[in-house]
Amino acid sequence: MLDVKGKRVVVVGAGASGIAACRLLVARGAHVVGTDAKKAESVSDGVRALAGEGITLVLGGHAEARLPEADLVVVSPGVPLFPELEAAEKRGVPIWGEVELAVQALAKPAPVIAIGGTNGKSTTTSLVGELLARAGKRTFVGGNLGEPLAAHADEPFDVVVLEVSSFQMERVAAFRPKVSVLLNVSPDHLDRYPSEAAYADAKGNAFVRQTEDDVAVVPVNDEVCLRQAKRGAARVVTFGEGGDVSVGADAIVDGAAVHPRRTLSLQGGHNALNVAAALAAIQPFGIAPEIVREVLTTFEGLPHRMVFVRERRSVRFYDDSKGTNVGATVTAVRGIREDKVVLIAGGRDKGGSYGPLVDALRERGRAAVLIGEAKELIRDAIGSALPVRIAASMDEAVLVSAELARPGDAVLLSPACSSFDMFRDYKDRGDAFVRAVMELSA
Repeated sequence: MLDVKGKRVVVVGAGASGIAACRLLVARGAHVVGTDAKKAESVSDGVRALAGEGITLVLGGHAEARLPEADLVVVSPGVPLFPELEAAEKRGVPIWGEVELAVQALAKPAPVIAIGGTNGKSTTTSLVGELLARAGKRTFVGGNLGEPLAAHADEPFDVVVLEVSSFQMERVAAFRPKVSVLLNVSPDHLDRYPSEAAYADAKGNAFVRQTEDDVAVVPVNDEVCLRQAKRGAARVVTFGEGGDVSVGADAIVDGAAVHPRRTLSLQGGHNALNVAAALAAIQPFGIAPEIVREVLTTFEGLPHRMVFVRERRSVRFYDDSKGTNVGATVTAVRGIREDKVVLIAGGRDKGGSYGPLVDALRERGRAAVLIGEAKELIRDAIGSALPVRIAASMDEAVLVSAELARPGDAVLLSPACSSFDMFRDYKDRGDAFVRAVMELSA
C-alpha cells in the first residue's frame, strides 16, 4: 500500500500519465511538484489546471523542481535520463514509473495481467480485457493503451489488464504481475536504447519479481522472450505452433478447446498468435469456454490496426497506421491476403535496419510510396527491389498508390516509422489515410 502522506514527490512529464500521477499523489496526501521541459505556453490546459489543485508546477526545465531533494520521483514514460534525474538517482531517491505508482496505490489490490511486446500488444490487451469483462469481472484495461491506471486507482477492480511498454518497465521497483505476457521482441526504439539486448531487457523487467505462483506467457521456441521470462520464477506457458496454446493452419487449440480460425473475427497469422497469447493469459481466471467462443467470434480489434477501409476498382485499402516499426510492417505485408501490395511507408526513423522490410517487399510488394523524414532512408534500402515513388503528403501518397495498384492488389498504410514528423500521432496519420481513400472517385 502506498504511503506518501507528507512526503515531497516530484512528477516528471506533463502528459496524461503525469497529470494522473500528480492528482493521485495529492489525493494520498503528498506535497507534489509537477515538472516538464515544455514552457507554460506549450503545455495543455489540463496541466495548467493542476496549479489550482495544490500542485506546484515547474515548467520550461527541471532545475527548480529540486529532484535530488525529493522523497520520491515519478517519471512519465519516454522521459530520458537528464542531469537532475541522474543526480537524484545517485543520491538514492526512489524513481518510479507511473505504472509502479498506480499499482502500489490501488485502493483494492487486484491481480495484474501485464502485456508487452514490440507488436500486437494493444490488440492482445483489448482482447484479454474483453474476455474478462464478458465473464463478469470488473476489469481495468489501459496503461500504454488508453487511460493511465493512476487515474483509476480508487476504483474496485477484480483484474487489472495493462499494456506495458519498454519505457514503462524501465522504472519498476515492486511490480509483480500475476500474468506477464511478452508477445515478441523485434528491433524498435533504437534511438533510445544502446542495443537490441537493452531494449529486450527493459521489456523483460515485467518478469523479474514473478514467483512460482505466477504465469509467464511467451512464444514457443523464442529464445529471446524465454530468456526474459526466466529472469523470474513464474510457470512458463507458451503459444504458437506446437505451444501450450497451439496455433495451427486451421485452428487454435487450447487444451480441450478447439477454435477454428475461420470462425475468428480477428484474421491473419499475426492475429492468430495474438489470440493464442490472450487465451494463455486468461488461463488462471477460469473463463467458461462458451464465453471465450462468443468473444473470439465477435471481437473485431482496434482502429488503425490492419483495418479494411474500402475496395475500389478491385483494389482493397487497409489502414495499419499503428505499424510504427519495421517488424510490425513486415508482419502486415506478409499477412495481407492479397497476392501483391502497394505499401505506403515512412515517417520519423526510429533506428535499426529496413532490410527485413525489403525482403518482405521482394516477395509481396508491387511498389512502395514513401513519405516523411525517413523516405530517403527507406528508398535507399529498397534500391531496385521494386518501384518506389516519393509523395509530399498523405493525399498524394494515396493517389499515387491507387495508380500503381492493379486489380486484386492491396494498398497498405503501414509506415514502419513514428508519425511525429507530419502528424500528431498514429491515429491522426491513420485518419488522414482513411479520408484520402474515401475521397478517391469511385
